[in-house]
Amino acid sequence: MKEQKNIYLMYTLAFLQGMVFYGPVSTLYRQAQGLSVFQITLIESISLLLSLALEIPWGIIADRIGYKRTMIFCSALFFISKLVFWMARGFWWFLLERVLLSVVVSGMSGVDMSILYLSCKEGESQKAFSIYNGLSVAGLLIASMIFSVFVGDDLKTAGSLTVLSYGVAAAVPVFLIEVKERETGGGEGRGERREKRILPFLGVKIAFLQIVKNRSLLLFLVSVAFLTQTHQTVTVFLAQVQYERCGLSPSAIGYIYAAVTLAGFLGGFSDRSTRKIGIKMAGIVLQVVAILSCVGLAYTDSAAVSVCGVMALHVADSLFQPLQMELQNRQVSTEDRATELSIYAMIIDSIGVGTSLLFGALATVSLSLAFLLGMGLCTVGAYLFLTSL
Repeated sequence: MKEQKNIYLMYTLAFLQGMVFYGPVSTLYRQAQGLSVFQITLIESISLLLSLALEIPWGIIADRIGYKRTMIFCSALFFISKLVFWMARGFWWFLLERVLLSVVVSGMSGVDMSILYLSCKEGESQKAFSIYNGLSVAGLLIASMIFSVFVGDDLKTAGSLTVLSYGVAAAVPVFLIEVKERETGGGEGRGERREKRILPFLGVKIAFLQIVKNRSLLLFLVSVAFLTQTHQTVTVFLAQVQYERCGLSPSAIGYIYAAVTLAGFLGGFSDRSTRKIGIKMAGIVLQVVAILSCVGLAYTDSAAVSVCGVMALHVADSLFQPLQMELQNRQVSTEDRATELSIYAMIIDSIGVGTSLLFGALATVSLSLAFLLGMGLCTVGAYLFLTSL
């Protein structure tokens, strides 16, 4: 029952933190406050660099203080970051918001998956990951519909509603049941306590050595990075510029965003589709869909084709994320699960720093070039995924 409580609380957290009411026009919102597309992607790269630097320290801290305390702190800071975004004016305010977000993302990285994984019965974790991601999508869908129907062009109201949702979400982790046993000093000798103090660093060293020796794991993580970062940059940043280029209004973009978000619910079929066609085939099919989506976006000025391309890319990523989460957790070989998963995330983020800057630089010249970069990354990612299995 305690484990079930954790699962439902994590589902609630995913739903509330999915309610980003300004999501449909986040890029246009930043542009209205004076940012260029390159500045947006530059901030994203700086954010990823900071996340990269904090991944391992946060993983060690989480394994020492417990996953519940980590989630409480990060959820509270998440709320503060949304307050900063709501008040933001110009480059430095938005950079501050992303710095705070980097601390949150690196802190939660591996911890949310670990709580779900350790709270599930054997064989049910991928299903839980699918529902967890699906509820985040549900929150985003409801928020985008409210934006389109009731908020419209009032971007400040969209920011206020987001702050409210994240404020409520900040209270949810308080009710979690700890699933990570914390070490205590009671009854231990000095030598034992010293050994436990150096265990975090040994865990990091062991995980790094495992990755260096395990070529297939490294290729898999690079493959994940290419698809994940292509999806992130295209659907979150470039799609809105593409829609505006096609002559769509903010309200229309909101409805499209809701439709694309709704399509993300297909991610709930990740476990079923993987069981039916196999891990290798599922991964390759999703990579190919992403490739075709980027090609379509690169060579069209049609709103309909653009929407279909973004939707297909979002569906592919929604189905891919629970699969790659399951595969990452299967690779964990130490007791410090959050630490090892944080190292995996660090590798993925380090790749994202470069790709984000490339996307921004190319988008400044031509959106089509940026989409073609996404095609190239997903093509390489498909090959690496196939090679890694």
